[in-house]
Amino acid sequence: MNTKHQSGFVNIVGQPNVGKSTLMNALMKDKLSIITSKPQTTRHRIFGIASDDNYQIIFSDSPGIIDTPRYGLQNVMNKFAYTSFEDADIFLFVIDPFEEYQGEEAVIKSLKKATVPKFLIINKIDLIDEEKLNELRTKWTDLVEWTKIFEISALEKRGIQALYDEIIIALPEGPAYYPKDQISDKPERFFVSEIIREKLLLLYKQEIPYSCEVMVTYFKEEDTKSGPMIRIRAEIYTERNTQKSIIIGKNGEAIKKLGTAARKDIEAWLDHKVFLDLFVKVKENWRDSEKTLKHFGYEA
Repeated sequence: MNTKHQSGFVNIVGQPNVGKSTLMNALMKDKLSIITSKPQTTRHRIFGIASDDNYQIIFSDSPGIIDTPRYGLQNVMNKFAYTSFEDADIFLFVIDPFEEYQGEEAVIKSLKKATVPKFLIINKIDLIDEEKLNELRTKWTDLVEWTKIFEISALEKRGIQALYDEIIIALPEGPAYYPKDQISDKPERFFVSEIIREKLLLLYKQEIPYSCEVMVTYFKEEDTKSGPMIRIRAEIYTERNTQKSIIIGKNGEAIKKLGTAARKDIEAWLDHKVFLDLFVKVKENWRDSEKTLKHFGYEA
């Protein structure tokens, strides 16, 4: 007896820093998107693929929508974000208790026009009381007609299984778009570069991590005396020599700390011993250079 197969794109949208990446990682039960407390952590659109015999869910994590982009990079990030409105089979619109919407924003207008199932995800409920939660429910019910509303803590994984189950119910019938053993559309090199960029965001202050881009230029498994090892070379690009000096630090101490932290996470993610070489280069105004942005993979 043939059982129907369901599949679809479940696109996670919302403002920066509301917990979209934390939510996708929780739904995937794996770390695909980097997470920090800083806004604009996510720069690319990333697919996480969850498959079973009878379904395939393609979760899409995208950058938060930036109201007033300052750089060409931020314009491309917005394009990635709005692309999510073009191919969704289900929307997960994530809010938290600390943001302000007026109801006239472009993302709200796009959601109102959408004809696919729309789930409102109220995240970070561990940080608010029932009165505030009721206010949010009332406000957002008045703004948009939702298929369902979920109250979750992505960080604590509260409410995640119930949301996952409802996503499966709402999926349309369709084929598997990717091999069933594939978990993302991105290669290993991409995730290595993202892990390094996450450590830049965590270890450096102010504008430094935002001025940086990471490219993996060498990734190969090699046999060594101590056994198999993946040798990785990554280049960190920044915009000014002063920023390069800060990233390297006095006597190279800062970049050594960065490399150690990144290597440990890369080894855990790849489940393999890693030798990581980091180099810092200067590429002036790369965030506003169309050519350089394309070279770094920012082409919507």
